[in-house]
Amino acid sequence: MTLVSLRGSWSLVLGVSGGMGAAIARALAAEGGNVIGVHFDRAAGREQAAKLADELRESGVEAHFLNLNIAAPSTREAVVAEIAERTGGAGVRVLVHSVAFGSLVPFLPAEGAAKAITDRQMAMTVDVMAHSLVYWVQDLHAAGLLPRGAKVYGLTSAGSVNVVPSYGAVSAAKSALESHVRQLAVELAPAGVAVNALRAGTTLTAALDKIPGSAEYAERCRERNPHGRLTETSDVGEAVVLLSSSDSSWITGNVIGVDGGELVVA
Repeated sequence: MTLVSLRGSWSLVLGVSGGMGAAIARALAAEGGNVIGVHFDRAAGREQAAKLADELRESGVEAHFLNLNIAAPSTREAVVAEIAERTGGAGVRVLVHSVAFGSLVPFLPAEGAAKAITDRQMAMTVDVMAHSLVYWVQDLHAAGLLPRGAKVYGLTSAGSVNVVPSYGAVSAAKSALESHVRQLAVELAPAGVAVNALRAGTTLTAALDKIPGSAEYAERCRERNPHGRLTETSDVGEAVVLLSSSDSSWITGNVIGVDGGELVVA
């Protein structure tokens, strides 16, 4: 396995405006990689994304962010055309799917609560957080923008195997995402493209804050992590750089833990 430089390469980060996506974009830029980012935010999120894009440009790389609905076919069409133009048809070295947009509603109404998840909320959560990865890969592959040596990452969590209150729909989405990663890995193997899921440990992000009881959950995870701390978004960015610094597609079809051993401790 020969290590290669990411300098001058292009990456597409879906969910770039905060959390894991922003940290991964920073890590790629620190290696000299250019970033095209997609996010779907209101005013505060748009401002945060704009500041990040400026930060990346100041480091000497190109950064082009679009505030569009990641799950919309029209977005994929526009972004694929943008990638083809900016990369001169060379395509992206790295595709990151870090999309946190789903319903945190219990399957059954809890005592004192009137609402349970609806079929529309369930379908939307799984479509945006899981199925959309497949559609992005389909469109990039069809356009010839996933060259040999490219890496595809879907961001998953321990919630795919553990039960967390109100996390049921997202858990289903993460499980589906991991299944999609395995299927894509097999189908893209002849093209020399690696596909993996990165299972980040518990990380203090805006997405975590939205989960009911997240503060108590995070503290329990901190106490049991053998490193004595929670995962940081920079840990995930570092993992993406490390795994992407090779043309080999032999590490593929996996769920790779980036959690300091959090999940293996009972």
